[in-house]
Amino acid sequence: MTPSLRALIDAVAAFRPLARPALILGTGHLARQVAREMGARRGCRKAIVGIVAEALGGAPRAFGSPVLGDLGDLDDILRRAAPARVVVALRDRRGRLPVDSLLDARVRGVAVDEATDLLERLTGKIAIEAVSPGALAFSRRFRGSRLHDALARALSVVAAGAGLIFMAPLLALIAIVIKADSRGPILFVQERAGFRGRSFRLLKFRTMHPPDGPTTLWARDNGDRITRFGRWLRRFRLDELPQFVNVLRGHMNLIGPRPHPLPNCDLFARTVPYYRLRSGVRPGVTGWAQVRYGYANDLEEETEKMRYDLYYIKHRSVGLDLRILLDTVRVVLLGRGAEKLESYASFPARAWSMAFLPRIQPRHGAGRGFRLRAGSATFGMREDPHRRPGPRLP
Repeated sequence: MTPSLRALIDAVAAFRPLARPALILGTGHLARQVAREMGARRGCRKAIVGIVAEALGGAPRAFGSPVLGDLGDLDDILRRAAPARVVVALRDRRGRLPVDSLLDARVRGVAVDEATDLLERLTGKIAIEAVSPGALAFSRRFRGSRLHDALARALSVVAAGAGLIFMAPLLALIAIVIKADSRGPILFVQERAGFRGRSFRLLKFRTMHPPDGPTTLWARDNGDRITRFGRWLRRFRLDELPQFVNVLRGHMNLIGPRPHPLPNCDLFARTVPYYRLRSGVRPGVTGWAQVRYGYANDLEEETEKMRYDLYYIKHRSVGLDLRILLDTVRVVLLGRGAEKLESYASFPARAWSMAFLPRIQPRHGAGRGFRLRAGSATFGMREDPHRRPGPRLP
């Protein structure tokens, strides 16, 4: 994105409601996340007018902003600070939420936001460790519709068919080079979990040497097996092109959550909150989690990707699909594909209401809006987040 276009977007964002003066209620982890995410955006950096502490005492400043008082002083603080927005980020609301003060503020035209909702708009992902099943079930923002699903399916079939026809020479050339570059089959085939839990055989161009011994499904264990040509294919995501066949077979759409290998699904279902919701949407060749985050190397990173997947499931629309396609094209043209690594299968192949979102983070560690902390998650992880799921392949 050119500097002039980025400047224009920042200028427009400055006039959005998110950039209006905001008061944050709370001094806990959730409040810290709100302050950090707002501070990371040029149009919102100076929007925080102050913090309201949850109890008397404490430091005079929090998260780089002044502490204007505690919850008991909220009426006076609202009069003095005159915020246009109040963000509720309390650690514990039971018996402490100043409902009357917030209602009076709403009558005066002050917006009152849940911290989790605001973070969702700022980051393009859902804080799955802080949102309850009831909040998701009753949310009016779930946009899944039969019309969108029908349009997405039709466009996926058309795009996949056209892609296979017009890219046939390129596909043939890639196959020839793969065969000449290293031993093994042309295609990589792996059982993946698909729509409504049905398994299917995902097709990709092979980019690795066959393993000499036991290996796992994670990237850090397989880096030395990438072929010379395979590294180039991964960089431009050209190894994914055979999945157009999966699209035509009905296994996948062009856009959706990426399908996971079957051996990992049981562990993910036990440890990653709301993981089962992924099966309600047809998996995709590319997706929101792919363009926003990249590829996962452990269970903690899979949980982070689930935050983006759940955002897509909740907000999926033609506009969001178009955004994902444009971001995917940029990744392909610029050759900035994440270092994706998958194990070699032992069997051969048979022949517009969105807030401005931050830039794509090319590395896994950058820009994480939410991190699980021990004891802080509504749905705690019951296993070591660094455990590597999946069997060792023979």
